[in-house]
Amino acid sequence: MSEELAQGPKESPPAPSAGPREVWKKGGRLLSVLLAVNVLLLASTLISGGAFNKVAVYDTDVFALLTAMMLLATLWILFYLLRTVRCPCAVPYRDAHAGPIWLRGGLVLFGICTLIMDVFKTGYYSSFFECQSAIKILHPIIQAVFVIIQTYFLWVSAKDCVHIHLDLTWCGLMFTLTTNLAIWMAAVVDESVHQSHSYSSSHSNASHARLASDQHAGNPVGGDSCLCSTAVCQIFQQGLFRETYFAGPVLGLLLFVVGLAVFIIYEVQVSGDGSRTRQALVIYYSFNIVCLGLTTLVSLSGSIIYRFDRRAMDHHKNPTRTLDVALLMGAALGQYAISYYSIVAVVAGTPQDLLAGLNLTHALLMIAQHTFQNMFIIESLHRGPPGAEPHSTHPKEPCQDLTFTNLDALHTLPACAPTPGLVSSSSSDQQEAVAIIPASRSQWRRRCLKDISLFLLLCNVILWIMPAFGARPHFSNTVEVDFYGYSLWAAIVNICLPFGIFYRMHAVSSLLEVYVLS
Repeated sequence: MSEELAQGPKESPPAPSAGPREVWKKGGRLLSVLLAVNVLLLASTLISGGAFNKVAVYDTDVFALLTAMMLLATLWILFYLLRTVRCPCAVPYRDAHAGPIWLRGGLVLFGICTLIMDVFKTGYYSSFFECQSAIKILHPIIQAVFVIIQTYFLWVSAKDCVHIHLDLTWCGLMFTLTTNLAIWMAAVVDESVHQSHSYSSSHSNASHARLASDQHAGNPVGGDSCLCSTAVCQIFQQGLFRETYFAGPVLGLLLFVVGLAVFIIYEVQVSGDGSRTRQALVIYYSFNIVCLGLTTLVSLSGSIIYRFDRRAMDHHKNPTRTLDVALLMGAALGQYAISYYSIVAVVAGTPQDLLAGLNLTHALLMIAQHTFQNMFIIESLHRGPPGAEPHSTHPKEPCQDLTFTNLDALHTLPACAPTPGLVSSSSSDQQEAVAIIPASRSQWRRRCLKDISLFLLLCNVILWIMPAFGARPHFSNTVEVDFYGYSLWAAIVNICLPFGIFYRMHAVSSLLEVYVLS
């Protein structure tokens, strides 16, 4: 002891510092983000440059870039799949909250639609391959392979928690995400150019015709040699797609069938003369006003029913639910933007006729429907499973608010004093007499919520089908075009409308989950 005192106090060991592995984890994440940002900027620059005829960027250049990106992303996915199969220790555990079945099912559905579109693109470009670049025929084929492999990868690996090759995995995921964003941007630009060409052809505007001529700039031959004159080419160019009792599903199916009929009538008549176009727009807006009005009232009634629901609110952290709510709120912003632009154009514009009134009512109801439907879905996702009662606000007396319980379940609660309002379930007669009243009310609420969720689901399906398959009243109705100008209004619609289409798809999946929880 004296020797230790003579030596003085010992120095404390230094605090542990972050190891080189932890430091490089942050470096790997930064590297993946920088890779994604630079690749995305390159792709967006090339894609946007190909939309203008004064820039010497052809559509073949864009196709070549997208094809190269899809090939690289496919090679990384194949490497990841082979590595995880050969090395089971690469994925020590899987996240149970990630990759729900409804999300993967929606992914498969959109993958099938993309494959159908790739088949039509391949047939269209192959019908006059003698004057087209080979990359135009190769691009949809590579995209089909990329979609199949990526869909399989996301289906089987959505729950993986990878612990090897972290840097390569981060970079590969970010590059795959960037590739999908680039494909989406190319589709938006292609749709904008196609609409500009259609608009210039119908209005014989020289300036729009010059802008729309960009889509033929990548043609090395040009002229009439690549005109779509054969019957097979016309088919691929124009498509083949134009040719017990519950109240909720029945009414939803009725609106779905009527909506399909309205969509067909709109597509047939909107391309006719002025009177036929006006009639098609009146029919289209009238149906949407009825559908949006009903869904708004039904969503509001569902929120009111929840005021009488005694199920406990689930406040636990759930990453999947948080992502669903964020996607719903974020995707709704696109339709909000279009609606507010339409309201300003109708109110401040000069024509005040029937069509303008229908357009204004449609925009207002679109905002209300998104708002109340989001409120209903978000509150439904935060409700506990059927039979879950709210917890007491006083933790020391957990039994004071109970009116009926099972004594077997009561043993799991902390000790509490006898409550006069507590009814024992030891007697079968008492249990049967007391449980009948709350059971009937619970069944009524549950049945109403199931009807509401199914009705909203079917309405969102038809509201998704119309814009997803080509209904564009934003351009047939010239109020916004005359007020903002075609270029600005086309940019607004082409940027915001994909978010609205995605919102309908995600709302359908969320409402399906609400139906299950109800």
